[in-house]
Amino acid sequence: MTAEDVVRRGRLSGERDARIAAFLSSMTADRTIAGADVLVDIAHTLMLLKQGIIVREAGRPLLGALLALYWEGVPDEAFDDRFEDIHAGIESMLISAIGEGAGGRLHTARSRNDEVATCIRIALRDAVLVQTASLITLRGVLLDVAQHSMEAIMPGFTHMQHAQPTTLAHHLLAYEAAFARDTARMTGAYGRVNRSPLGAAAFAGTTYPIDARSTAVHLGFSSTLGNTMDAVAGRDVVLEVLAHLAVMMTSVSRLCEDLILWSSRFIGFVRLADAYCSTSSIMPQKRNPDTVEIMRAKAGSVIGACSAAMVITKGLPMSYNRDLQEITPHLWRAISDARESTDLLAGVLETAVFDLDRMRLEAGQGSSTATDLADHLVQNAGLPFRTAHSIVGRAVAKGGLDPATLHAATIEITGNPPGAKGMSDSEVAMALDTERSVAMRSCVGGPAPVAVRATINEERACLEGDAAWAAHERGRIDQAIAGLIRDAEEMVKG
Repeated sequence: MTAEDVVRRGRLSGERDARIAAFLSSMTADRTIAGADVLVDIAHTLMLLKQGIIVREAGRPLLGALLALYWEGVPDEAFDDRFEDIHAGIESMLISAIGEGAGGRLHTARSRNDEVATCIRIALRDAVLVQTASLITLRGVLLDVAQHSMEAIMPGFTHMQHAQPTTLAHHLLAYEAAFARDTARMTGAYGRVNRSPLGAAAFAGTTYPIDARSTAVHLGFSSTLGNTMDAVAGRDVVLEVLAHLAVMMTSVSRLCEDLILWSSRFIGFVRLADAYCSTSSIMPQKRNPDTVEIMRAKAGSVIGACSAAMVITKGLPMSYNRDLQEITPHLWRAISDARESTDLLAGVLETAVFDLDRMRLEAGQGSSTATDLADHLVQNAGLPFRTAHSIVGRAVAKGGLDPATLHAATIEITGNPPGAKGMSDSEVAMALDTERSVAMRSCVGGPAPVAVRATINEERACLEGDAAWAAHERGRIDQAIAGLIRDAEEMVKG
């Protein structure tokens, strides 16, 4: 027997045109929350039974049918566009299967408004934990590559020009630091996401003697929300996660841009594994870094999803408005794009082969150690830094950093010769040496191997803490859901 849309039948008449039904339907996006919806239905029905709001003769068959959906999955028929959403689809199918005397009691003391808000938070909570785990993996790979690259000298850039020597480890640790902050943003958002709206009903709560705290505990939430209108209408946690994903993807895109440039024949710093590259349909010699190019584009998609969700939300009065339905497709796509990108990026880095000789060769190009030479003049000739800066800059403009050119530049800038001897060839060579330049920069967070080693140790400790938190929270939720199912099964058995 085909289930009818039980939500629409009382107030509205006539069959909907298929185009209107499809336009109003949220079924494509609702596939993401179907499992959460079944959990919410089980928790709500169990609470109704325990509170005596529905009798056992009706509640037990309903709970049994919901447990069957939990174990067997939601059937495809429930996703038909004749139902506006999965919530109506599941309720209609339950009534068709076990009768309205039992199935019709599912929505006692509840609205689709608080139901969908709860389902979104459950799915979003899980997505945040998965994204956090993906970031932890990516950070671990970055730390591993950095561990083996502490003495891999390479040029550092500002304005895309050779600036000062650094190391591959120092460069990659800059991204690890950004992704560590992304992890912190995710864990912070998680605490705001993991609060239950269930019990708010349409927006003003309910007159039934419900126990919202028990459903929150059974569903693994840390607490309930304090205002029923906010519970159904608030989507700021969705916007927050989207914003965090957009920020994260900007760092993903920047790292991809580095890899794209570095893998070009012009620069030649890295060779990406074949699995992450494509070739041309006409040019047989091509080896294109397509995977990281797509990641770079995905950043735009995630940023666009964040912007779309904010624009949808900004003009809505309190409390629930159907416009909110249009946010979730953007949310689920952004979550998918971000997770896939960080997962794949870890693989790209883990399998990349860096040309350390090429990097070292380029490290001293473009007078990249000129700052060290200026510092040498300050420390050994007693010059003000700005004077030393001008002398070295003039020498570069005159074509070289050899002692003779530095002598001439000193006279031009100061009007006085730099002493009888000036700088010797060995002094200039020492000041311009790239390895010495890096080794001397041992400040906290600097590129010197000793500083990099300390940074790696600190970041590994932070990473271990983040991983422990994520594992604990995942285990806590799994335990709560297992308890919910066990309690529901015991209630059905009587």
